[in-house]
Amino acid sequence: MHYELCDFLMDIFQNAVESGAGQIELRLDQEEDCLDCCVADNGKGMAEEVIRQAMNPFYSDGQKHPGRSLGLGLPFLVQLLDSTGGEFSLDSTPGVGTTVRFRFNLANIDTPPMGDLVFTMVQMMSFPGDHEFVLHRSNSTRGVAYRVSRRELHEALGGMDDPEALGLAEAFFKSQEEIDG
Repeated sequence: MHYELCDFLMDIFQNAVESGAGQIELRLDQEEDCLDCCVADNGKGMAEEVIRQAMNPFYSDGQKHPGRSLGLGLPFLVQLLDSTGGEFSLDSTPGVGTTVRFRFNLANIDTPPMGDLVFTMVQMMSFPGDHEFVLHRSNSTRGVAYRVSRRELHEALGGMDDPEALGLAEAFFKSQEEIDG
């Protein structure tokens, strides 16, 4: 179950990594009453039939997580967006990649809270695998705008395999988000 908006971001990001993407970009643009999200990857992409299956809440191929009935991430996201005045689109081409766009209506009382965005960004940047990840973040209500590359962050921190590097990454994202403490 997804309790926070960051849960959806992490779910879609993980899907991009697991699709074999070498390049993933996340655009996260926030205004007073909306949050626009776009996750684009150059992974294996999906044919129309696979997209229909991914949008079906009762479908699971049983290969990604054998023995577990999963695959509800996109249907839950679409259901939440439909019920809160949001928008959703998914474009995918086999062998080219996938782009998922969604807009949350932050003014709707049923839209879940954002969650711990700094923690989510650190998780994404330290996610295992040989892929590049570029985050573009803006928040016009707080005057926040920055871009971070996973490769550049790993080079600056000497990797992200130890608690000290993870702590420095957390401090970096807090400073970018202008969060004290």
